Amino acid sequence: MADTQSARTIAYTRAPFSTWLGIVCLFVLFGLIVLAVIGPSPRTSDYEEMRAKKRMEKLKASHEESQKELTTYAWVDKNKGVARIPIDRAMEVTVGDLAQKKPAPAGPIATPPAQTAPAGASPAPAASQQLGTAQPAQPSVPAGSPAGQGAASPPPAAQQSPPSPASPAPATTP
Repeated sequence: MADTQSARTIAYTRAPFSTWLGIVCLFVLFGLIVLAVIGPSPRTSDYEEMRAKKRMEKLKASHEESQKELTTYAWVDKNKGVARIPIDRAMEVTVGDLAQKKPAPAGPIATPPAQTAPAGASPAPAASQQLGTAQPAQPSVPAGSPAGQGAASPPPAAQQSPPSPASPAPATTP
């Protein structure tokens, strides 16, 4: 039984202070070495400059390729007889073709049918109804009547649409 007590005391003994001091000194030494190596090195953005150069090279190559496609003749599909021509020549050919064609006459312009108001709706604007002002209804005078000879005739679209039901003007209170 004495052997088990001595084993326990050995297992639970604390490390001496000098061991802890040695470990802390090693961490400090490692930190100083890292600062000595990394600290004085200049902080340049070589990585970003390198990426920017690669992007510029890709952009330049892309512009050169597209410029080549726009300014040279080449086969797109030789079996089908499809070729690529320079853009300047394509514009000249297109303008020449359009100059030879006579423009087709335009057809009549169709006007949209006049929309009629719903049966219960008032033809007066909503703003005048909200303000409480009454607008007098203007009677429509046929073009052939003696009263309407001096007035201008309404447009054809207005003649074709059926008259909307007249609603009484809102009453005003003093």
